[in-house]
Amino acid sequence: MHLTQPALSRQVRDLEDELGVALFERGKNSVKLTDAGERFYEEAQDLLARAAAAVEKVRTEHREEVLRVGYAPSATAGILPRALERFHAAMPRVKVELADVSPPEMIRMAQSGQLDVVIALEPSVLASPGFKWSEFRQISLILIMRADHPLARRKRISPKLLCGLPLVGLGRKNFPDYVLSIRRSLKPLGCVPHFVALEEDGVPTLFASVEAYNAAAILADTVCEFLPRSLVGRPFHPKFDPVVAKVGICEARHSAHAELFVTILKQYAGKASAY
Repeated sequence: MHLTQPALSRQVRDLEDELGVALFERGKNSVKLTDAGERFYEEAQDLLARAAAAVEKVRTEHREEVLRVGYAPSATAGILPRALERFHAAMPRVKVELADVSPPEMIRMAQSGQLDVVIALEPSVLASPGFKWSEFRQISLILIMRADHPLARRKRISPKLLCGLPLVGLGRKNFPDYVLSIRRSLKPLGCVPHFVALEEDGVPTLFASVEAYNAAAILADTVCEFLPRSLVGRPFHPKFDPVVAKVGICEARHSAHAELFVTILKQYAGKASAY
C-alpha cells in the first residue's frame, strides 16, 4: 500500500470517525472486523469491483502511457509541481504516477521494476542498480526550530552550537541514511548529536515533535517550502557539505518521455539554484 503503519492506522480511524461506527475490534495481538465492519467490507468489495471494471473500460477506450516516478519530497520541493505542469502541457497523453515513499520502499519499488524515474538523495540512490543516474541539485542543510527557541534569534547558526543541543531526527527503519549522515557531519567538530526523538513517519511528524520537545532538527533547506508557521529555519555558518540529489532513469525501460521529464526537472532545479 506504500504506507507506513502509523499512517495506515490514522486512515482507518478517520474512516471509522466518518462512518460513526467501529470497523475493527483491536486486541493485544490481533485485529478482527466487527459486525459493522463485515457488512461494510462486503459492500466495499462490490463497489471496488465495479470501480475496477469502470477504470479498465476507460483505460481500454482511452489508453494513456504512464510514467512512474518515485521521489523524495526534500529533493523536489519547490520544483516538482512546476515541472509536472510543463511536462503535462508538452505530453498530455502521458500520465505521471507519483510515489512519495520512504527510501527503503523506493529502493524496493525500483528494484522490482515499479518505477521508471527515481528522484532521491545520496547515498540511498546507490542501492538502486539498473538506473542511469545524474546529479540535478545540491541542497544545503539548515536548523529547524520553534519560533520562540533561543537559537531562533540568530540569523545564522554556528555548527558548534549543536553540541549537546536536543535534536529530533528521522528514524533508522524508514530513513536509514539520516542519523549516519548527521553523525558524519558533526564528527569533525568533536560533537555527537543528542537525539531526543527519532520519527519514522516522515518530516510532517518530525515537525510536530520539534514543537512538542521544543527541540531542533537538521534538515534540507527545501523543507522551508512546507514549513509550518510556528517553525523557522536558520542557515549554518560555516556551512556543512551540501546534500546531493540525483535523478535516475530505468535503463530497461528507457523512454523519450522519461528523458523529457528529467530534462524539465533539471531546468527548474537550475532556476531554483539561481535565486
